[in-house]
Amino acid sequence: MSKKKKQNELEHLVLQVVDQYPETYVPIDLIAGVLQMSQPRERKRLTRMVERLLEHQVLRTNKSGQVKRMGADEPEAAAVPQAEPVHGKAVAGSQLEGVIEVNRHGVGFVALPGFDADVRVPRKKMGMALPGDTVRVKLLGRDGPRWEGVVTDVRKRSGRIMVGTMVRTRGVCYIEPDDSGAVTEFFVQPELSADAANGEKVSFRLIDWVHPKALPQAEVVEVLGAAGSHETLMRTILAENQIDAHFDPDVEAAAERIPWAIAPDEIRRRNDLRGERIFTIDPDDAKDFDDALSISRTDQGNWWLGVHIADVSHYVTPDSPLDREARIRATSTYLVDRVIPMLPEKLSNGVCSLRPDEDKCTYSCFMEISEHGKVLDYRIEETVIRSVRRFTYEQVQEIIDGKQDELEGEVRELHRLSKMLTAKRFKEGSVDLDTPEPRFKLDADGRPLEVTVKARLDAHRLVEECMLMANRTVAAHIEVLRTALGAKRKGKDAYPFLYRIHDRPNAEKLANIAENVRPLGIRFDVHPDKPVDPRIINQLLADIKGKALENTINELVLRSMAKAVYGPKNIGHFGLGFKHYTHFTSPIRRYPDVVVHRLLKAYGARKTAYTYPELEEIGFHCSEREKSASTAERDSIKQKQVEYLSERIGQEYDGVVTGVTEKGLFVQLKEIFCDGLVPIRTLDDDYYVHDAQRHMLIGRRRNRQFRLGDEVRVRVTETNETARTVDLALEQNRNTKKTR
Repeated sequence: MSKKKKQNELEHLVLQVVDQYPETYVPIDLIAGVLQMSQPRERKRLTRMVERLLEHQVLRTNKSGQVKRMGADEPEAAAVPQAEPVHGKAVAGSQLEGVIEVNRHGVGFVALPGFDADVRVPRKKMGMALPGDTVRVKLLGRDGPRWEGVVTDVRKRSGRIMVGTMVRTRGVCYIEPDDSGAVTEFFVQPELSADAANGEKVSFRLIDWVHPKALPQAEVVEVLGAAGSHETLMRTILAENQIDAHFDPDVEAAAERIPWAIAPDEIRRRNDLRGERIFTIDPDDAKDFDDALSISRTDQGNWWLGVHIADVSHYVTPDSPLDREARIRATSTYLVDRVIPMLPEKLSNGVCSLRPDEDKCTYSCFMEISEHGKVLDYRIEETVIRSVRRFTYEQVQEIIDGKQDELEGEVRELHRLSKMLTAKRFKEGSVDLDTPEPRFKLDADGRPLEVTVKARLDAHRLVEECMLMANRTVAAHIEVLRTALGAKRKGKDAYPFLYRIHDRPNAEKLANIAENVRPLGIRFDVHPDKPVDPRIINQLLADIKGKALENTINELVLRSMAKAVYGPKNIGHFGLGFKHYTHFTSPIRRYPDVVVHRLLKAYGARKTAYTYPELEEIGFHCSEREKSASTAERDSIKQKQVEYLSERIGQEYDGVVTGVTEKGLFVQLKEIFCDGLVPIRTLDDDYYVHDAQRHMLIGRRRNRQFRLGDEVRVRVTETNETARTVDLALEQNRNTKKTR
């Protein structure tokens, strides 16, 4: 590049940085930081350029030596030509738009409708794209089914919060991002650094990125704390998943204005059930009690089940500050050591929570259920209740097992009902997936002292079956309301509803499971061209019950399933085997349930509430936020597992091989259900080759084999709490125990 061309490029970059701050004078240090010109030679060149621009009256300066644009702003860059939509077969040179995600090597992948595989964008062709951005990508050529492309334009920034480490050096602040998909550092003005100290973890957001050769500019959202501390690690998980632990003052103020007492007129308007024997059943550490139960027998001998749900929609009105915040959050998030609620504490743990001996507004679903599990009649109405008892699952289980209690009659009736409903549901096609859930005993600083597996009690099933029945009944009731309102005559967009839907599983992924279990002598026939029958999945789960690979196969089946989501197009719920299903029972912690309550009330009054497109948008957003919350919850579990093992370097555990790759063996430790990697380089008794088709590592000389389901003895060799990884070593003196 010629000297003059370099000068012109530097001049353009300097002016681009200055133009980002039209209302203020810009320090030379800021320009140097953004343009990554920290060396004395580079600073000298920059100073000469600034002096030249001052001399030509392009810039002006103040007494502090800071600069500002003089006169008119730079003309806007010409708009990037809009590529015509590609119809039919895509060709090299086509430009398409999609969301880009980036792997840990900085390689981008853009999902495009109609393409069999994501378009691959090499690191050097990412331009100024960051993970989650909507980009325009130009197709360059293809390698097999996958196209390769180059980012030509960033159409829309994702606005994602990122996490990184603050670096302060020579008066300049910048952030090194944790996300390896963000392939550059971020410059931060000192006044936008939130006074984060050098080496502290921070969450931050992009302000602007003026040129690929300049650093992107960022502002610190929150100082997370010292790198590696317990609190910092947990707050990092929240930030990585775009979860805000704090409520804005106006939202808290709106919650505080809600009275604790229910107005007398409101009680008179509702069905008063305060004299009924109604109670809650929840985990021992729960505070947000969404649901309560009541049960009795009719004169005909049928069950009369009452499911009473906190009436959050009575307090959270559409487009209020509380509603807008709840809609953004969409769900509560439950980490190992804390809850990030959807609603402020006064509502989630107070006004709305069905605490014992307090009057509460509820929305109740009453169902008359026969001995064979058929709903013969039902009522859905606004009520007021006063819970007589707050049970834990363990307390209810004790009553089921024979302990005497004032409410033992109701509890045992619920148990009899739930056992019948569970058997009926599985017989009719519900998939019986049950994966272990670790529980932790933490010390005062949040470090794990003990890891156990959460016991699966009949009491859990009892509550689940009652909630499933209520959700199913409400969804069926809506169809009756919509028919009465003329929805079928007026078309799909008339009187829409928000369903909980679950598509059929991926047949190819299920076929891969068949390959995994065949060496175990288990037959699992899946035909890619035929609809998947849930009964063959249940048979597989029964066949692997008690085997070493049980948890792994459960997890693989779960991954093969489509994710359950929210939406107004009712395709049924495959996993549960229900034609109509919704979420009605947890409005304190799920925004879709609040929407469902509003729709029920509106249609019952022959009014409208939401349009079809509005419910599509709400359903998509809530589904995405639910995924983020689930990821955060899993990350917090893995975090505690890794912290637990960090204190036990050198300790041995029994495990089972759950994955075989060219990198080595993934082993799940039986006692704490934590996965770790045995790197292939540590298997030094032979040279091992990865057989991908048979999911095996095979030693060339001795023919020693490792495959899925092998039981092994391993030793913890290394952990990384920040990356949440565990390295293991195989105890070579132990014979590998085969499960076949």
